[in-house]
Amino acid sequence: MPEEKKLILVTNDDGYRSEGIKRLASALKKIGDVYVVAPDRERSAASHSLTLHRPLRVEEVGQRVYAVDGTPTDCVTIAIGSILPGRPDLVISGINKGSNLGEDTLYSGTVSAAMEGTILGIPSAAISLDARRDFDFKAAAAFAVKLGRRILKNTLPPETLLNVNIPNVKKIKGERVTKLGRRVFGEMIIEKTDPRGKKYYWLGGDMEKWEGGEDSDFHAVTGGFISITPLHLDLTNHSSIEEIKGWKF
Repeated sequence: MPEEKKLILVTNDDGYRSEGIKRLASALKKIGDVYVVAPDRERSAASHSLTLHRPLRVEEVGQRVYAVDGTPTDCVTIAIGSILPGRPDLVISGINKGSNLGEDTLYSGTVSAAMEGTILGIPSAAISLDARRDFDFKAAAAFAVKLGRRILKNTLPPETLLNVNIPNVKKIKGERVTKLGRRVFGEMIIEKTDPRGKKYYWLGGDMEKWEGGEDSDFHAVTGGFISITPLHLDLTNHSSIEEIKGWKF
């Protein structure tokens, strides 16, 4: 009996022209009817921003492919609320050019797109490739199909999304379910002077090391394993509630 087709929304923060999203969408057609709704340009590090102070425009740029002049979160909201023919069974964001490990998840447009899908009650995942050059999306796309099938079969715990990072290696050793690690950066701000004598700044910095132990996402990916980290929408630090209640204001 043929596998039942599901409705799948694919998005990203690298823009609809990115090779990563094209490979992802093509692979996921094995398990569903795929719609691509993605930013019209790169929107990396957009986090969970929404465009509230101007109208958004959508252009159909291919068969079931739409470009939005907004953020990844905008794309998911518009896709589900207006573009798709029905409520999607799955939202997959990626394949991102570069990892989203540790606190990257707070800044990442890729992860935030999956988070928006989760907020709207749809099983969602973000997939990123741990590489800065020589991107090989084959393994990530293949794993996305396996992951998609598993999510559609088992669904996900309430208010939970999966943040998946794929090592850019010739042979992947396996998969590990992980927790978020933590990056330790060097100098974060680079100050320079332009030809007119005015200062300007680049934000960023090279990672000096990572922390988090053997069960962290960093440890898994650097060891050649796919990292699968469940993220929850509830950011409350429940263990600190009683302590803060004891404060005198």
